[in-house]
Amino acid sequence: MTTSPAAFDKVTMFGADWCRDCIRSKALLDRLGAEYDYIDLVATPDAADRALAISGRTSIPVVVFPDGSHLVEPTDPELEAALSR
Repeated sequence: MTTSPAAFDKVTMFGADWCRDCIRSKALLDRLGAEYDYIDLVATPDAADRALAISGRTSIPVVVFPDGSHLVEPTDPELEAALSR
């Protein structure tokens, strides 16, 4: 079943524990106290199809916001700016 990005009620991050950008983005979310769901693509490989459908890319992390917008491989300043909107 495919879930629309707008269906998320908080930030959702698709990532993997081996991905440095994912580790960095997750650490920033934690530091800022952001509420988010983390979807580990190693533990849930079929979720990679959802991340691809959202972003159109195979790069991670994919960070999806409640309004349906998303960022792929965001820098810390990009992610922090998006969270403050």
